[in-house]
Amino acid sequence: MTLTRLSRPPAAAPATRLSAAVAALVGLLSTMAGVATGHLVGGLISPQASPFLAVGASAIDLTPLWLKDFAVRTFGTYDKVVLLSGMAVVLGLFGVVAGLASRRSRAPGLVLIVLLGALASVAVGSRPTAGALDVLAPLVASLVGLGTFVVLHRLARLGEQPAGDLLAGASRRALLVGSAVVTAGAGLAAAGGQLLTGRAGVEASRRAVGRIVPTVAAPPIPPGADFAADGSPSFITPNRDFYRVDVNLTLPQLRAEDWRLRVHGMVDRELTLNWADLTARPLLARPVTMTCVSNEVGGPYISTAMFTGVSLADILAEAGVRPGADQVFTTSVDGWTCGSPTAVLTDPARHAMLVIGMNGEPLPIEHGFPVRMIVPGLYGFVSGTKWITDLELTTFDAQRAYWVRRGWGQRAPIKTMSRIDSPGAFGRVGPDTPITGVAWAQTRGIEKVEVRLDHGEWRPAELSTEVNVDAWRMFRLRGRWEPGNHVVEVRATDKTGYTQSADRAAPIPDGASGWHSVQFTVL
Repeated sequence: MTLTRLSRPPAAAPATRLSAAVAALVGLLSTMAGVATGHLVGGLISPQASPFLAVGASAIDLTPLWLKDFAVRTFGTYDKVVLLSGMAVVLGLFGVVAGLASRRSRAPGLVLIVLLGALASVAVGSRPTAGALDVLAPLVASLVGLGTFVVLHRLARLGEQPAGDLLAGASRRALLVGSAVVTAGAGLAAAGGQLLTGRAGVEASRRAVGRIVPTVAAPPIPPGADFAADGSPSFITPNRDFYRVDVNLTLPQLRAEDWRLRVHGMVDRELTLNWADLTARPLLARPVTMTCVSNEVGGPYISTAMFTGVSLADILAEAGVRPGADQVFTTSVDGWTCGSPTAVLTDPARHAMLVIGMNGEPLPIEHGFPVRMIVPGLYGFVSGTKWITDLELTTFDAQRAYWVRRGWGQRAPIKTMSRIDSPGAFGRVGPDTPITGVAWAQTRGIEKVEVRLDHGEWRPAELSTEVNVDAWRMFRLRGRWEPGNHVVEVRATDKTGYTQSADRAAPIPDGASGWHSVQFTVL
């Protein structure tokens, strides 16, 4: 008998393991392709459908108050840029992790991309004004991310075959070409999405509105309304310099011809106003100083403009406010909400307005074009709804607005405050340099401003000509200062006799307090 020795089958080749650099690149490019495509599709549907912007908006909603306050204090009007840049970095790191987790198998990366898509879908669907089609953007983003990952991962695996393998060489070249194509495509998709979520159509609508001419013009700004030549702000803030603080990562796009305002709730007659209805009413012009509750002592978030609009008291009188309706609950086109005391808005002497013009122009888009609300004497978070589309008469018990739900104040009248503008902090000035700045106490007016050097006696400052009690007032103190280092402090007294407190309070929940002080050097 002849014994035949059976040979063992050859051992299976070990699974190809991608290099860390290649795996990271595959994950990064796949994530980038998905996010960029989702942004493009979001631009085609609506800006809020963009997964990138929806996740960012959700992050703003979920951010703790102390962190929001820190971001505004630290980055000012660039806080949105910092957030978006940070998100881009985090998404890039996510892609790198997805790639590194898939060096032996693509399964972990696919799972992570699916999870990212699910997170984006939840963010898009949870936006206050989300539509049925909005979920298409994160869905397409997920599919593109998954498809890109599968293709690039396969090319990378083939490219990791032993040197000299013709297929490996071709795959490496294909991976390089594919990576370049994905990078270029993602860049074009992101740019296209940004263009589509841009403001071209709204800018055309704004240009078509033309110059805003009030029916009832405000009196001319009198001479001596500011001390700008000596370092105070100009009385009227140019539109480009007017402060902006809001929660929007991308500006809502609402054309004047599409604007509607529904007035409803605890009223005798529901009203629906369009642009033609609004502009057919008497247009009133009035200079008003607005202040953000986030303004620190000495902070920059205060500006004055000549606003033109329609009396809210007249509109509410036409609707007929029912007894017990103590809150006017307003909603922006993007779903942001605000609650204002009804008694303030129905009082004609408070001059609450639906505003369409700012310094003779239609409202800038970033300030609420086509229509926003302003209420002199209240911080913006309880009065300044931009892109307003809904006004409901209700109660404070029944409805809680965006910032109230996050622990901010409910009624928030603006506090009597003052700020030194010149000399600037740690400035080096001549001995005859005037000390100038601004004081405000909207609805009450400024009676006097006092300044003191080096904790000495308070000295009354010269006040600028008063324009109205709803606008800021400049101050100036002239003198000859001794050479050396000095500290200057300021305090204001309003026309009720109240002098601003020296006690420091943080801006949240209902406005900062304390005396502003500046250190400077006289040469």
